[in-house]
Amino acid sequence: MSTVEKPKAGLEDTVATSSAICYLDGDRGVLAYCGYDIHDLARHATFEEVCYLLWHRRLPTRAELGDLQSQLTAERPLPEPVLRLMRALPEGNTMDALRTVTSALGQYDPDANDRSPEANNRKAIRLTSQIGSLVATLGRMKAGAGPIQPDPVLGHAANFLYMLTGERPGGLATRAFDVALILHADHELNASTFAARVAAATLTDIHSTIVAAIGTLKGPLHGGANADVMRMLLEIGETAAPEKAEEFVRAKLARKEKIPGFGHRVYHTEDPRATHLREMSKDLTAKAGQPIRYEMSQRIEALVKAEKKLNPNVDFYSASTYHALGINVDLFTPIFSVSRVSGWTAHVLEQYAHNRLIRPRAEYIGPDYPQRYVSVDAR
Repeated sequence: MSTVEKPKAGLEDTVATSSAICYLDGDRGVLAYCGYDIHDLARHATFEEVCYLLWHRRLPTRAELGDLQSQLTAERPLPEPVLRLMRALPEGNTMDALRTVTSALGQYDPDANDRSPEANNRKAIRLTSQIGSLVATLGRMKAGAGPIQPDPVLGHAANFLYMLTGERPGGLATRAFDVALILHADHELNASTFAARVAAATLTDIHSTIVAAIGTLKGPLHGGANADVMRMLLEIGETAAPEKAEEFVRAKLARKEKIPGFGHRVYHTEDPRATHLREMSKDLTAKAGQPIRYEMSQRIEALVKAEKKLNPNVDFYSASTYHALGINVDLFTPIFSVSRVSGWTAHVLEQYAHNRLIRPRAEYIGPDYPQRYVSVDAR
């Protein structure tokens, strides 16, 4: 019936737009932002530099980086009405709270009624700064503690850890979290980024596009895998022998259950982000006195590779990395937003600049046309 070309399920391998932001080569395991290889950025850059790169397609000069750092610092404190809203929200999923409060931020944004490119650029910076504060403050509130004001001396990664824990992080923790933010900053047309671009294509406001992205990230088939990995490690046990991890995973495989943190729709080799997170997990779990987490993860990785020929993705080692930083499992998916908001906003700005309404077609598989109406008494 339909004249529309039959699509692959899930739009797999379908090219939906042109973009200058992110380059992926799944066969070679390449991830690059604006031409810069993720390994180069993870070794040398800061998250603030990567934000500038995603927004402007080039790395900043020292003066430009300083200006961006100052802007992020100025925007980090949350409006008092937003803090009151956060206190009033019922107990529940932190992603629900993040979605709701991000929407509220749009109500209090000083550029709320300005849709100019200049205002949208300011909002991208503001959202990136504020979502870090939001997630850290939501984490503190969930733990029964009060909000902490950001420290203007600290950078984005250090401020997040400080606002979450109340303690100024050391150099290893700060750099590890900074690299984690870099690794998660963008990943081409993943589900949440595509949702943000679809929303932006209608020329809705930038806060609405990020709410669409957060709502999409909340879905368990997109976000949450690293939380599932950590729950698996916790279920195996803190004091269990490393061999128990193998027994646990073999039992799951025998029941044909999925092992979280393995495989990827795009990569056919190792996820390049996992390469760095593996090393971070090793260093941080040792420093935190939790080397068993890394040892278990290593055994699970070897077993899944041998049995299923699957490589770890970005989620597998980020679980033990975040846990070693003292971050609660409930915050793992919201932290994804702390990083990915930089990529989301970059894609939204790109969509605004070269916009065409995104309106795909569907292959019709319903009853044959034309069906004839039959009166209700004759049915």
